[in-house]
Amino acid sequence: MSQPEHFEMLIIGSGEGGKYLAWHMAKSGRRTAVVERKLIGGSCPNTNCLPSKNEIWSAKVADFVHHAGRFGTVTGPTATDMKQVQARKRGMVEDMIAKHLELYKASGAELIMGTARFIAPKTIEVELNDGGTRVLTGERVAINLGTHATIPDIPGLAAAAPLTNVELLELDRLPEHLIVLGGGYVGLELAQAYRRFGSRVSIVETGPQLAGREDSDVTAALLEMLRDEGVVVHLGVKVLRVEGRSGQAVSLQMRTSAGDQTIEGSDILVAAGRTPNTSGIGLDIAGVTLDERGYIAVNDRLETSAPGVWAIGEAAGSPQFTHVSFDDFRIISANLTGGNRTKRDRLVPYCMFTDPPLARVGLSEAEAQRQGIAVRVAKLPVAAVLRAQTISETRGFMKALVEAGGERILGFTMIGAEAGEVMTVVQAAMLAGMPYTGLRDAIIAHPTMAEALGALFSNLPAR
Repeated sequence: MSQPEHFEMLIIGSGEGGKYLAWHMAKSGRRTAVVERKLIGGSCPNTNCLPSKNEIWSAKVADFVHHAGRFGTVTGPTATDMKQVQARKRGMVEDMIAKHLELYKASGAELIMGTARFIAPKTIEVELNDGGTRVLTGERVAINLGTHATIPDIPGLAAAAPLTNVELLELDRLPEHLIVLGGGYVGLELAQAYRRFGSRVSIVETGPQLAGREDSDVTAALLEMLRDEGVVVHLGVKVLRVEGRSGQAVSLQMRTSAGDQTIEGSDILVAAGRTPNTSGIGLDIAGVTLDERGYIAVNDRLETSAPGVWAIGEAAGSPQFTHVSFDDFRIISANLTGGNRTKRDRLVPYCMFTDPPLARVGLSEAEAQRQGIAVRVAKLPVAAVLRAQTISETRGFMKALVEAGGERILGFTMIGAEAGEVMTVVQAAMLAGMPYTGLRDAIIAHPTMAEALGALFSNLPAR
């Protein structure tokens, strides 16, 4: 066995929170190492968030071209070149990896490419990607393992070698008929994108609605949008069996309220949840406890059951967004220097990049009802927003929740053009404790989408 090498900060995984913690600690003068199995910078710049948004924008351009006539532009026959779509995405990823390597070099943190497993508390053995092993110990250890796509236990599914978002985003061909198993973020974003590229697309969702944690008016708008674009959506089904092989020919047998049906397709994408990357790494040897779902159990300061060991991001059960992993880094780094930050009461925003996008921060109507919180609700159709009319993107609506007996904003949801940007305005008001009247009465530039917040909050019922 190699002789142990000691670091003041040892980080397993170079995802968002892990890499920022490494750069911060190294710049602060601590000897720091990061062990990464494959993806420099983690999944976001390599396989997940940014590559998917890159391809989704290519699909948006394809949609613009398809509807160019309504904007006064005359085009001839067009088609999507998936090889060029891939080339644009890969160029972005390569640039980002190069930038990450520059940041590692500038910070002084050592990036070690290999597979880590604990062999003792605060001690890991790393099987290096280019051969050999190293044994590393850390005065402090942070675990940033991430998650991977769940493959449901459906007869024949694993044998069909289904695509996950990772493999789909590497295809340089266009699936003839893509069957999407799952109606959440990943499934909806990619279903719409590949429909716009030219694939036939079917979504199979076992739940009664798409985007299961959203209000029914939101999911109804999503369903209408997808069906108008030619995506076939099956809700409330039980998948019985999958046969064939994805990429060649595949069939999915399902039970519906109308009886058993079979869908024939060329490819199948599994987008049915995530599984933490916590198995096989020796966390039990490290003294790190998992919860009943296999995620690392942490307290509000992201400390694990092992002294001097923290966990970051998705594998720690944090909301599965890059921006939350970054905040996990801020919590840990602040506390290491005498602070007292916690993850309690974080106001976590999110945005689903369908077109139009869906964005939400704070409570939904359903959540308010479940929690017994009385609210007043204001809604405004996007079609009433003058900016939306100028760009011919009038689908969707805005919805705000305000406490029934006061002026505090409790939640905001928007499905519509630039929803993420408008949501951020409301989030800033919520963080500042601004009453809804502050947005209602603000002078906001015209014509912008955010300008509609004045009209939205003017629609709020009186107390």
